[in-house]
Amino acid sequence: MTSIISAVPTSTPAQAALLPVEGAGLQVPLAGGGQVEYANLDYAASAPCLEAVADHVRRVLPYSASVHRGAGFASAVCTSLYEGARHDVARFLGARAEDAVLFTRNTTDAVNLLAHAVASTGTGGAGGAAAQVVLFDLEHHANLLPWRRVGARCVTVRATLGESLEALDAELRAAPVRLLAVTGASNVTGEAPPLRRLARLAHDVGARLFVDAAQLAPHRRIDMAALGIDYLAFSGHKLYAPFGAGVLVGRADWLDTAPPYLAGGGAVREVGAASVDWATGPARHEAGTPNLAGATAIAAACRTLAEITPEVWRDHESALRDRLLRGLAALDQGAPGRVVVHRIWPENSQPEDGASDGGRAQGVGVVAFSLPGHDPGLVSAYLSAEHGIGVRAGRFCAHPLLARLGAPGGALRASIGVGTTSAHVDRLLVALEDYLRTGPRLSYHQRDGGWQPVRDERRLPAWAEQYAQVPGQSAGQVGAALAPCGT
Repeated sequence: MTSIISAVPTSTPAQAALLPVEGAGLQVPLAGGGQVEYANLDYAASAPCLEAVADHVRRVLPYSASVHRGAGFASAVCTSLYEGARHDVARFLGARAEDAVLFTRNTTDAVNLLAHAVASTGTGGAGGAAAQVVLFDLEHHANLLPWRRVGARCVTVRATLGESLEALDAELRAAPVRLLAVTGASNVTGEAPPLRRLARLAHDVGARLFVDAAQLAPHRRIDMAALGIDYLAFSGHKLYAPFGAGVLVGRADWLDTAPPYLAGGGAVREVGAASVDWATGPARHEAGTPNLAGATAIAAACRTLAEITPEVWRDHESALRDRLLRGLAALDQGAPGRVVVHRIWPENSQPEDGASDGGRAQGVGVVAFSLPGHDPGLVSAYLSAEHGIGVRAGRFCAHPLLARLGAPGGALRASIGVGTTSAHVDRLLVALEDYLRTGPRLSYHQRDGGWQPVRDERRLPAWAEQYAQVPGQSAGQVGAALAPCGT
């Protein structure tokens, strides 16, 4: 090992995976030939599926049938699983007994659904004053753009957490407001604001609190009722379930009053030649055949994660996050400025645990950093091609925040979860040290918006080649195209 790993105290125990995940031990090819075990440090974008969740989905698939629309035994099984999933999600989140649990496509879909409900149930019609929503300017685009559509008032984050909360309080009192929309944990820096205090600020002016928990739910237990959260959303693919499903949980009155989010079968009680009697409850906004596999997978993930003692879960992640931060600091010691760790607020003003007590605590397992003078896309391509390490590079669908942090062109992000080990973190630190010391061993060029080795021997798995034919790309070649937003 190198001097970077020596930055970790010898008394610090190695961290094994907390729960088994699909893909653990996955062997991936290197651009120069050979294979290595994949080090997945990109949990914040999409977490691997828990083995327990995958096993559950495999048990469900033989019963594939219509939910709510069949008399056969398989349909009865599917309906029971789908409706039962609501109860599992509600228990996991500490929801109130009367809260509605709606299944959506993802967090973005859930926020848009709530924005539709907030705007359409306000006075004066949809949009503008009807919405009366307040939010910070640090939000992920999923919790920013839907509210902009309905005339949200955006509060600029200040230099410290305390000053930011004071500015928010002033805005909440400056004009009528119905909803305060906040992130549960930043998808860029992992910082978690004090949710109990935010709920109190909102409730003091007669408003409600919505929490985008896409990054918080996979890292901390949440108690909606105890914290005073009125609405909450998250995505299954970040909570160790497969893609394609999300959740919106919260008070039913606005949802029951709003016009259906989608018009179609399943959202109605009765349809006449010129009239419709819409359903109430979750069905009102879940038109069409529901995503049973997605909903029951989320429920299985909630049940599995609920078995972990909250303190054990937090300690596992905190140890890995601290190990990463110590290593990044050690990289910067020899030549200050080589590594910049991005934070919204100074360390001495960071909240500690917005999920549990609304007081003070550490952030969750998401760390954004830059190597000034080095394109983050090139660094991430190097980590993948030469070391088999997966991190995220870009602006993480949080463009205003990245500009505020002084990284308008993007940054690097390493994120950890229940399947992360200390060996994964150490491999990243060693690879970054090698990059800063000698640079990449291979030559790279930009292609389709991303970086790729000039000579890349990596191929897609043989079984995947037939599904991945891209115009202008050789069969089986590893693609390099990047989305401009970056999640």
